Amino acid sequence: METQETFPRIISVDDHTVEPPHVWRDRLPSRYRDTGPRIVRAPLKEMTFLGGKFAPVMGAKGDDGPIGDWWVYEDLHRPLTRLDTAVGYDRDEIRLEVITYEQMRPGSFSVPDRLADMDVNHVQSALCFPTFPRFCGQTFTEASDRELGLLCVRAYNDWMVEEWCGPEAQGRLIPLTLIPLWDPELAAAEVRRNAARGVRAVAFSEIPPHLGLPSVHTDHWDPFFRACDETGTVIAMHIGSSSRMPSTSADAPPAVGSTITFANCCFSMVDWLMSGKFERFPNLRIMYAEGQIGWIPYILERADVVWEENRAWGGVADKVTRPPSELFAGHVFGCFFDDAFGLRNLDAIGAANVLYETDYPHSDSTWPKSKEVGEAQMGHLSPDVVERIVRGNAVDLLGLSPEGLWRP
Repeated sequence: METQETFPRIISVDDHTVEPPHVWRDRLPSRYRDTGPRIVRAPLKEMTFLGGKFAPVMGAKGDDGPIGDWWVYEDLHRPLTRLDTAVGYDRDEIRLEVITYEQMRPGSFSVPDRLADMDVNHVQSALCFPTFPRFCGQTFTEASDRELGLLCVRAYNDWMVEEWCGPEAQGRLIPLTLIPLWDPELAAAEVRRNAARGVRAVAFSEIPPHLGLPSVHTDHWDPFFRACDETGTVIAMHIGSSSRMPSTSADAPPAVGSTITFANCCFSMVDWLMSGKFERFPNLRIMYAEGQIGWIPYILERADVVWEENRAWGGVADKVTRPPSELFAGHVFGCFFDDAFGLRNLDAIGAANVLYETDYPHSDSTWPKSKEVGEAQMGHLSPDVVERIVRGNAVDLLGLSPEGLWRP
């Protein structure tokens, strides 16, 4: 195992940005100034997070209650919360509460401060998922005005590429863009528009039917998949990108869902392996952010058994012509930030299919000790394997420079 001094500089494939207030204000036509996403400071009336469902209610000006900054968009009112940006706080101090921009760590939304926090954490480069749009842009899909929704998606992508990942980021922030989920042809066009300026990652839903959209078993998404296949754009799916976090009951506390967050990734991966899409689109690659990896060996074993013994009646014989484990090896990447069990079983997953992440600035983040966590959990692995997991696989998958930087 490499010494602490030579542990590879981390390329995190799952961090998050908290969008600054100006993202849409500065990029939407003036006619949408009162309906597009904007920040309003207001009190909290009530807020619950049970059964995997987050339910905040914004109070009126002058009402009692803690004050927070809220994104307002059409009829949506979504507050900034401590869970959005929890790094720097003691674990026992992290509660479900509303906050303002002044109460969050500046690295959540400021590029120079983010780079400084990355330096503290031995992180060279980072791919960041959104906050207000949610993990694959569901916010804009659920809105009523499709024209405005498309403008919002494009405005976010322009901000992501030109500002968040712009010159100030020095190539250390890697762009992840959104698509208009309601139209696969528009989605394909947006993939190609961003690929033309060097973007190699796009967010998508782990389980689209949870959003009222067709599944990956249909041909509905083929224009989008084809665009990703032809441009080398990886499809990145974050836990919760189906707007439904795993839970067991309507009254289950958040700790239940937090323990089983990997479940959506598990279900989603089986969907993809049994869909036939990897054989139709041979260059397609997908990754599961924050899904961890310890569950993967059993699923691959079980999927191979089902394919081998039950494919005749299981509805996949005509479209899945190779064992699912082979498809996984060529097309699927699991991402983790704290999974000692998965690393002990790396041979059953494949070192080439695993990526490292830090989840900054969320409450699960290993910041500022991501290097120490990695050293402790990868101590039994050879230096070349550690190098692949911590940065090499990400360089290849995301089309980064040999130094691990994004170059448009």
